[in-house]
Amino acid sequence: MSAAEPPVSGESRHSATRHSRGRLAGQVAIVTGGATGIGLGIVRRLLDDGASVLVAALGPEELKRAVGGLPDTAGFAGDLAVPGEADRMVAHALGEFGRLDILVNNAGGGVIRPTLEHTEETLRATIDNNLWTTIRATLAALPPMVERGYGRIVNIGAESVRNGLVDHAIYNAAKGGVHAMCTGLAREFAHAGITVNTVAPSYVQTPEITEALAAGRFGEQYLNVLERATELIPMARPGSVADVAGAVAYLAGPDAGFVTGQAISVNGGSSMG
Repeated sequence: MSAAEPPVSGESRHSATRHSRGRLAGQVAIVTGGATGIGLGIVRRLLDDGASVLVAALGPEELKRAVGGLPDTAGFAGDLAVPGEADRMVAHALGEFGRLDILVNNAGGGVIRPTLEHTEETLRATIDNNLWTTIRATLAALPPMVERGYGRIVNIGAESVRNGLVDHAIYNAAKGGVHAMCTGLAREFAHAGITVNTVAPSYVQTPEITEALAAGRFGEQYLNVLERATELIPMARPGSVADVAGAVAYLAGPDAGFVTGQAISVNGGSSMG
């Protein structure tokens, strides 16, 4: 069995509703931070490609809004930075679907502000939301993947780690840890048929950002960050949710069986090489 061919497992309570076609037909994914923005776009793309998806979110209300109209999904609400929550999430996915093939570590969100304006609370929140969630979810997902001899782990990193975007130093410390962990895991678990990669987006204008811009909810400092981020992109536009979801779908699928330990930039050219 190669890393490009997931082994077949038994039926699950959701198996009757799964898509019978698509690149990811019959596979099961977990998408953390999957109820909004980039995460929800990834969920929809993986569903379109035939996977069943456990959508993980912080709170039950946003989770209900996200999965209410989506077929082939289950939900999990909890703070993945808290010890034990990621284990509950993976156990829930296995209970609902009977297997786990793909983990997308999308949960994140940092406090973007000048470095010397950070507080102990914002420092901890930025590291917890981005790095600890990824560590704990990965540690929980690896044992069932190792047991089956197959897995795809895709982390959502950040272009700002490479281009030094203004006011992102602490956020970059967290996302840089995500980037760095990827290579070590990729080498360590290659023998088990598991690939580990990172998708590093530049500024992505999510529906939530579009709505906030229209409502004038961003302050001058944050608007300046968005302007600087766009200026760094030769294509002169923010990325889209679909841009990121497409890269994730590639790394989660059979065509990427020989791709591991990589950071794939989805950045409109803001850094190159």
